[in-house]
Amino acid sequence: MSRHYIGILIATLYIQFSFAQAPTPRSSSEIRLNMERLNVLGSVLYFAAHPDDENTKLISYLASERQVRTSYLSLTRGDGGQNLIGTEQGIELGLIRTQELLQARKIDGGEQYFSSAYDFGFSKTYDETFQFWKKDEVLREAVWLIRKLQPDIIITRFPPDERGGHGHHQASAILAHEAFLAAADPAMFPEQLSDVSVWKAKRLLWNTASFMRMQGENKDQLKIDIGEFNPLLGKSHGEISALSRSQHKSQGFGSASSNGKFFETFEYVAGERAKKDLFDNVDLTWNRVEGGAAVKKEIDILLQGFDDKQPQRSIPQLATIWQSLQGLPDGYWKTRKITEVENLLLACAGIKLEAVTAMPRATRGSSIPFKAEIIARNPNVSAQIVSINGETLNKQLPANAYVTLDRATPNLESTQPYWLERPHSLGKFDVRPEDVGYPMNVDLPAAVIKLRISDVPITCIQPIQYRFVDPVRGEVNDYLEVVPKLSGSAEQPVLLIPKGEERTLDMTFQRHDAALQGSSIEIKGIPAGWEVFPQQFDIRFTEASNTLTQTIRVKNSSAAGEGTLDFFADGKLLEGIREIAYDHIPRQAWFPTVAVKIKPITIEKTVARVGYLMGAGDLVPEALRNLGIQVDILHAEKINAASLAQYDAIIGGVRLLNVNASIEKALPALYAYANNGGVVLMQYNVNSRLQVENFAAKPFTLSRARVTEEDAKVTFTDASDPALNYPNKITKQDFEGWVQERGLYFAENIDAAYRTPLRMADKNEPQHEGSLLICKVGNGKFVYTGLSFFRQLPAGVAGATRLFVNLLAKEN
Repeated sequence: MSRHYIGILIATLYIQFSFAQAPTPRSSSEIRLNMERLNVLGSVLYFAAHPDDENTKLISYLASERQVRTSYLSLTRGDGGQNLIGTEQGIELGLIRTQELLQARKIDGGEQYFSSAYDFGFSKTYDETFQFWKKDEVLREAVWLIRKLQPDIIITRFPPDERGGHGHHQASAILAHEAFLAAADPAMFPEQLSDVSVWKAKRLLWNTASFMRMQGENKDQLKIDIGEFNPLLGKSHGEISALSRSQHKSQGFGSASSNGKFFETFEYVAGERAKKDLFDNVDLTWNRVEGGAAVKKEIDILLQGFDDKQPQRSIPQLATIWQSLQGLPDGYWKTRKITEVENLLLACAGIKLEAVTAMPRATRGSSIPFKAEIIARNPNVSAQIVSINGETLNKQLPANAYVTLDRATPNLESTQPYWLERPHSLGKFDVRPEDVGYPMNVDLPAAVIKLRISDVPITCIQPIQYRFVDPVRGEVNDYLEVVPKLSGSAEQPVLLIPKGEERTLDMTFQRHDAALQGSSIEIKGIPAGWEVFPQQFDIRFTEASNTLTQTIRVKNSSAAGEGTLDFFADGKLLEGIREIAYDHIPRQAWFPTVAVKIKPITIEKTVARVGYLMGAGDLVPEALRNLGIQVDILHAEKINAASLAQYDAIIGGVRLLNVNASIEKALPALYAYANNGGVVLMQYNVNSRLQVENFAAKPFTLSRARVTEEDAKVTFTDASDPALNYPNKITKQDFEGWVQERGLYFAENIDAAYRTPLRMADKNEPQHEGSLLICKVGNGKFVYTGLSFFRQLPAGVAGATRLFVNLLAKEN
């Protein structure tokens, strides 16, 4: 089945995918709510930059109280943020946050969309943001989505200037304004007009907020109470909002519910001003469609006759409405309302569809068996299975009895997330035009099931899922993964090797197709001055094992430069399989090509064994182990003077003081250890929700100050400071090649007992000395640093690694 065909179906149907834009209502109250929505013809687009930027309370209010189509466009997938639940960063964090947004939309009733912009990390200006994002391309995508969704109102979360804070926030507001105008201009992106029409939204508003500097101007602001309790949902929008926002677990955004009056404020940006209501002078009725008055009368009859105990009695009237809709002129609202009626027919009939397989994975090009399970749970329903995947059946569905049909998939294609199929730049994914906007792949393995309910044909696309029962979670349905026949993984993604030294690298190969006997492996991309043994070898699998390991020796014979070892299997780039599994989102997999970075380093180490107190999650322990340092993971509630004495240094992971409830009780033991000659190093923490405010050896305060330019100039306040000289001489060269940023949440109001050997700042900003603090504690020392070592060390940044090792050294 072609990607284009599936895309058309997704655009026109309320399908059963777990990421479906409006899940089929199940309860009678939800059915009633969706029946009422048939009489509302309105659409809103909420526009911002990241997962978590959206106003979930407003989305819930618009979707369920005002009953308008409500969409959220997050320009990025949140790839550049921090992760409070695991060690994933970058692309993998974006995969997590994509699913968290989809879970949030299931709760608040909104729809989720994305552009191809990549979250490259915190930016202080929209100018810098646009340089990375390729502004015109992201604008084109925003215009496409506006023309496709045809919102009556567009609402931004942020203002277009410094009040928005993050440069991405400012950029989103600028893009929203420009896209608002461009979508109505046929001269802008005319190539889109073969598939969509120009669209002029009624108005563009800024949803002001009380946090940061986003209150706006009180004069002439529109104020609306959205604190209603919705009896059909059994919750207020404050309660729904809390459940929705709490899905952003990787950001630690668990939220408390609220009830009672709550006012949202809006500031005019463009279009026609609203004086009393968001939808002033917007016709939300069937009067906006030629012939719509007759359809409204039929919907009123439907609502008057709805029986919440027997929703199937509404099927004949829904079928009548469906037939009437066919006679309307073609257009956006005809298509939209046909979809809503078909969704209600499925709900009133109590239709449940599943397509399940006994295996979690299949290989590309293979075909696997699956079961299509279909049931009409309400009595006296005339429903037929017309076909499955094109095979005609014309089978009547009995009342409340499963019909199970054994089928096989066509040859399967990769389930690689579509935005990761091609290499991406630092600021933008390279996606096909037909994929723009979708939260997930539109061509996941699926069963196309055609039904007929009361003579209304309905096409449903049901993803094929692996179903199993977890003893704790109960029944779990995960997406079927379509993986390469052969995958590989490197023990270490980065090797830092001093000149003249050699390291071993264990490569693991796994076959996922039992028919695969072996493969020829070749390593390419070896730069001058490096030696790799072997460069070519064959792997052969046995019947007893689907995995094997090959040890590779990598030697820095005379290298001054770095490179990347690329692995090829039978002439093609070898792929890995990276799985992401958390209980609150579906399991995901992606398939990066297998590559190992090799970099030269000159380094001396005075530490052999360190203890590590994990915080929110980072990969620093693995990076230190790659240097030959033993790293033991410690637990704050179990440490004492005796257990700490065996270590050369104790390291606190990122956000340790934000997430570890036991750390306050451990602090006395840590400082006693330092007093007796040990080294305690704390990495960055944010300045809110600290488990203990006065955690440091000497006082300072945490700020939101940061240096986001990874190449920002760094100066030494005291070049003779031991941290810059022992055991490694740190020079300006050690601050070259850093990734994403210098550091974040720097210290301020610093006690005079601290040495602050570094000074840095972004362009046009005052210099800051709070990135690195060091003070003597008895016979030892305490270090606090906001430098982003959690990004630099896993990336193999040699200079950052050398500096970090210095900070662990006991000073003479």
